[in-house]
Order: sequence, then structure tokens, then C-alpha cells
Amino acid sequence: MDEITISLTMDELASTIKDCQKCELYNTRTKSVPGEGSYSSPVMFVGEAPGRDEDLQGRPFVGRAGQLLSKILQSVDIKREDIFITNIVKCRPPDNRDPKEEEMETCLPYLESQIALINPRIIVTLGSVPTKYLLNREESITRIRGQWLLWTGGIKIFPMFHPSYLLRYNQATPGSPKVLTWRDIKELKRELDSLKENRENSKY
Repeated sequence: MDEITISLTMDELASTIKDCQKCELYNTRTKSVPGEGSYSSPVMFVGEAPGRDEDLQGRPFVGRAGQLLSKILQSVDIKREDIFITNIVKCRPPDNRDPKEEEMETCLPYLESQIALINPRIIVTLGSVPTKYLLNREESITRIRGQWLLWTGGIKIFPMFHPSYLLRYNQATPGSPKVLTWRDIKELKRELDSLKENRENSKY
């Protein structure tokens, strides 16, 4: 992990990300996208990279996919402002291509620092890119989604479909991505409620 970013606060880290010029993506970005949400959240959502709308606004998941993510969260009474949302890569790759391996490696210390500062109990990886990169596993998202997987420091990783995938495959037939996502978000809500209940019980 980058020793410089370890000593920063979340706000200072966000400022560092906004000014970052460590890879070629800074040449084509409009704004970098550090992430947003609660710094004390028990769960982090990690996507792949910002898209066009995110690049223009400097905020994660604000385009069509982000609006769908907000609706998915609302469906189980998870408030977007109560969680933290970010991406593996903090700047938009040209033409929304997948981020390159070296771009992810360059940006990873920022994500590692965010994880260390927030110290979440759960990381929800949205889509195949962050799932494969963090877990170093090659299974497809269709095979690995909806599973609880133990990661560094006892953090649980819970892969889900990226909302942009749901926009392309929006049928509500049995076994469809939309139906499976509804199952997954309810499972995430169950786990979050369990964590909250355990915290409350530990006070007594």
C-alpha cells in the first residue's frame, strides 16, 4: 500500500485523487471520481470505472446505471448516503473501455486506503472486473455472484451484477439477472441487518 495515502484522511485522499496524474487516464478525463458516501459505512460498493456522466460530474454511479443502483438500494430500504460507493479506477477510460491492468494497479493504492480508512465489514463488487481483480479469481460473475467470500482482514466480499448489465438484460423471467439481483440485494440487506443487530446487542 502507498505509505503516502495511508496517513491521509478521507477528504485529503479525495483531494489527492482529484489531482492524480499517475497514469495516462488523467490526459483524457474531465474529472476524477474518488467516490462518495458515508465514511463509517459497514459496506462499500466497488465498481469498475467511471462512465461519461460520472466523468462530467466527478461523482460515482450518477448515470443510468447509477440511477438503477439507487433504485435497487431503495427497494430494500438501504439509503445511498449511508453507504460508500467507489470504483477500482478513479478516472474514465476512453470510450468506456475496460480499464487496463496497469491502470488498475496504479489506482489500487487509493482503493486500499479507502478500505483501510472506512474499515467496512462487507465489500460489494459490482460486475466481473472488480470481482476478478480483488479476488484474483477467474470465475465469471454469473457463477460467483450472490456468494459470501472471505477476503483480507476478515472482510466479506459479495459479488453482484453491475447495474449496466441489468440495463442490457432487463427481463424479469426466472433465473434472469434482474431476478437474481433482487435475490442478492435482499441477502445483502439481511446481512446488514444482522450486523446492526449484533452491534446493538453488544452495547448491553
